[in-house]
Amino acid sequence: MKAEARIHESHSDIVKRLRRAEGHIRRVILMFEESRPCLDLAQQLHAVEKAIAEAKRQLIHDHVDHCLDAAANGRGKPARAVVSEFKAISRYL
Repeated sequence: MKAEARIHESHSDIVKRLRRAEGHIRRVILMFEESRPCLDLAQQLHAVEKAIAEAKRQLIHDHVDHCLDAAANGRGKPARAVVSEFKAISRYL
């Protein structure tokens, strides 16, 4: 069973955030190849990790605000499906 495609206004912002993280991680790889100090590498890896975590947080909040809210208010899936979906996405919090 294929998941239903959902595009929300925040998805383009999330993609922009992930593209910045992608560029950042490419720079971090270059830093490794340049034998930069471990402290610098750790700081930059931490920044990449935070950027990706923020993208995930934004996605989950968007899902709760739009998808689950619509379903809970009778504009979408049945309640059992909503609860199941919320349990599934909450594993990624």
